[in-house]
Amino acid sequence: MPIKTPKKLIEVALPLDAINAACAREKSIRRGHPSTLHLWWARRPLAAARAVIFAQMVNDPSWKWELENPGAIPPGNLKASWAASRKRLFKIIEEMVLWENSNNEIVLDKARAEIRRSWREVCELNIDHPQAGELFDPETLPGLHDPFAGGGAIPLEAQRLGLAAYASDLNPVAVLINKAMIEIPPKFSGRPPIGPLLPGEGRQTSMAGKDWSGAKGLAEDVRRYGHWLLKEAEKRIGHLYPTIEVTASMASEREDLRPLVGKQLTVIAWLWARTVKSPNPVFSHVEVPLASSFVLSIKEGKEAYVKPVIAGDSYRFTVQVEPPPEAAKAGTKLSRGANFRCLLSNAAIEPQYIKAEGVAGRMGQRLMAIVAEGQRSRVYLSPTAEQEAIAHQAQPQWRPDTPLPDDPRNFWTLNYGLNKFGDLFTPRQLLALTTLSDLVVEVREKVKTDAMCALLDQAQSSPDAPLDQGGTGPTAYADAVAVYLAFAASKTSNRASTLCTYKIGVECPGDTFGRQAIPMSWDYAEANTLGGPSGSFQSMVDNTVAGLLSNNTSLGAIGCALQLDAASPPISAQVINKVISTDPPYYDNISYADLSDFFYVWLRRALKLVFPSLFSTMAVPKAEELVASPYRHGGKDQAEVFFLNGMTRAIHTLAHSAHPAFPVTIYYAFKAAETKEVGTASTGWETFLEAVLHAGFALTGTWPMRTERENRKINQGTNALASSIVLVCRQRLADAATISRRQFQRELNAILPEALDEMTRGAEGDHSPVAPVDLSQAIIGPGMAVFSKYAAVLEADGSTMGVKTALQLINRFLAEDDFDADSQFCLHWFEQHGWSEGNFGEADVLARSKSTSVSGLNESGVLFSGGGKVQLRKWTDYPTDWDPTTDIRLPIWEALHQLIRALKQSGEAAAGALLGVLTGKTEAIRQLAYRLYTLCERQGWAEDARAYNELITSWSGIEAAAAMPETITPQLNLFD
Repeated sequence: MPIKTPKKLIEVALPLDAINAACAREKSIRRGHPSTLHLWWARRPLAAARAVIFAQMVNDPSWKWELENPGAIPPGNLKASWAASRKRLFKIIEEMVLWENSNNEIVLDKARAEIRRSWREVCELNIDHPQAGELFDPETLPGLHDPFAGGGAIPLEAQRLGLAAYASDLNPVAVLINKAMIEIPPKFSGRPPIGPLLPGEGRQTSMAGKDWSGAKGLAEDVRRYGHWLLKEAEKRIGHLYPTIEVTASMASEREDLRPLVGKQLTVIAWLWARTVKSPNPVFSHVEVPLASSFVLSIKEGKEAYVKPVIAGDSYRFTVQVEPPPEAAKAGTKLSRGANFRCLLSNAAIEPQYIKAEGVAGRMGQRLMAIVAEGQRSRVYLSPTAEQEAIAHQAQPQWRPDTPLPDDPRNFWTLNYGLNKFGDLFTPRQLLALTTLSDLVVEVREKVKTDAMCALLDQAQSSPDAPLDQGGTGPTAYADAVAVYLAFAASKTSNRASTLCTYKIGVECPGDTFGRQAIPMSWDYAEANTLGGPSGSFQSMVDNTVAGLLSNNTSLGAIGCALQLDAASPPISAQVINKVISTDPPYYDNISYADLSDFFYVWLRRALKLVFPSLFSTMAVPKAEELVASPYRHGGKDQAEVFFLNGMTRAIHTLAHSAHPAFPVTIYYAFKAAETKEVGTASTGWETFLEAVLHAGFALTGTWPMRTERENRKINQGTNALASSIVLVCRQRLADAATISRRQFQRELNAILPEALDEMTRGAEGDHSPVAPVDLSQAIIGPGMAVFSKYAAVLEADGSTMGVKTALQLINRFLAEDDFDADSQFCLHWFEQHGWSEGNFGEADVLARSKSTSVSGLNESGVLFSGGGKVQLRKWTDYPTDWDPTTDIRLPIWEALHQLIRALKQSGEAAAGALLGVLTGKTEAIRQLAYRLYTLCERQGWAEDARAYNELITSWSGIEAAAAMPETITPQLNLFD
């Protein structure tokens, strides 16, 4: 007996504009975001995850008609009713994705009610099914499983929507993050803190009447015991982090220091430069600095820079508080590649020499400046011998000897002799991080003792089980507090390595992971781990507490995080028959396992007694990780085969473990695109789609979402696309047919025009049009829905068509629009020449082939012609007094660029006034804008692409202005 599966909202329509806007805003939020619990790479925005899960769970208003009348065309009044119902659901999504509503119970309850209502409808449909008792309990919502949980955004949002959340990952760091996000907080929800009050805090802090709902009590104990841990660290290594006294001699040459004489200032950071022996034989005994810049501050009125003072065969650094000279901006770096110059002789220091010195262990460091906390701003001080000597006193007894991977794409330090994770830290940093990690072990025992004394959970039965065995008593609570304090220590390492450069724009040390790689740095900022406002352990505790409190809703929902290999069945019984939404690895984009070792070495030291099985290995498991890493698999081709086979197994497993009444949603984010004549292609995208189809899935929808920051470092220098794709999948029918290439193309020609019209116009007004930047990805959805529903598409020679060919045929559809002859000429000429000049003879041949002429095109005003040259007019060249009502030769091309001119110069009202009199040309103008955007995107003409994209994204406003009576006036006076 087949299961009846109502069509879900995500298979029909989504309010993409609202979701994308919320995602963009969320990317700029740091304080109080769940991501502040611990760093993870390439997290999905919570807004996107929340919207996708909701739309995946909620039935589309058309579901009853679809089930009862498969393939039939619904009457217009029914379609209008569905559109109205979708608008109501869209309103819920639009409210729900707003950041300020993340914990708004009124808004979330509306969403939860819709999910429960849809679930009851599904249960009623399948009440007579043999598995009804197992699969369709109307009182219990199915849980959600993310088999590639990573940073935990998807499971967290499932829990927020009232679903039991199951997160699994092979990577132990990811598993631990998910435990901290969804598993631990519900266990201790509503419990008051038991830790000792901080000095100076009154007893009212622990009053019984205080609100300790959700994770507030647990977060308070993380704060309290974090303070205890810091004070213990200060006792042990505080002498290595001294304050600095401003002396009269310092102030004698610095007027800005005179008010500070005699004061002890907290050091924010020590700024160092790596050094090598000078390659000049005369100065071969001198270690010269490799400094990429000497600039410290560019804040107006408070500029500062490091000035090297050379005396014979030695030098010293001083800090000057004044605008830096041009030479200071480059430090000792030369303009040629990574070369430096010898500070004493100006001799070039070649890369190979630096590498040889590094590999030989002869690379050192020299203190350049000290950043201290002043009364109202940063204070920059010259280095002192005492401060440098104190740094060299640190003698760590342990260092992480885990090797750095020999991956030249993402790990750049090996060529310089930094081969192990321990090599990325100074001795003082190693000692501090080791001390903090060891104190987590000690604080765990203290919490356990305090919890037992406070009789934390008198109802707990003996024995007192640890957290790893499902306990909720004193031992488990101590384990829980230890997890969050270990996170604070682990995050401190991200600001406490020799890869952290000083960010002069915000005047603070940067992160190790400013990008998704281990880079090489020449000068670095050593943050004050025990004090100061940036990079200190205390700041990490504060961020951890804020992250823990960021999801203080739905803590009654179950959360479970498991270490599982998604590509190696059998899968755990705990995650069978769950709704699946997941964000798998993206081909070769990020080596999560390799990068995770940076944190794993510290987390393991702190928590191996808490989670012995999770931290049983010396490093993160790597061999099974589904990433196409050429260095790991012997080459690019072998890596692609590994990824395809592993991802196919993984998706096949999740397809067969998924709840049969729901579609599966899978995220895919493009890393980079290969631009070809046939359209936008990506090796990773093709390989991923192959895996999805091989696993037995058919696509029922694809949705482009802007989940990536456009200015993120990984985008810089790459052709990264604007969107992630959310694939909506269902199991392909077991008896799916096989068709020919001709039949496939015929079906595409029947399906894609309507789909394209819905995407560019908005179906029945129930969703916004897809922007041009997203169109080439969005059109993949309906195209691949046709391709994937068949067992195979056969080529003329009997071979099976691959995904790459199918994508080419789908993308080619975007180039088949038909315009007037003049516009066709302009389109083809633009494709060949852009806005540049071309030969008249070439233009004449093209014009004749399009049944037009160069002279006629010149008269129409779309190009310049003279001196044997032809050049298209840019929108800036079009006249402002143009009157379309008197223009006797009006190509679509001209109308489009006049609209762009009006929009850019005078806004939507002016563009609407023009559109209002361009009767019969509206649709063609819009389609040409899409076509030109696609062309410009492929050619890399970003400025031109932006103009066409802006027109389309403003289209609804322009149409609204065109419909207003006061804008439909003669055009001659519009732009005076």
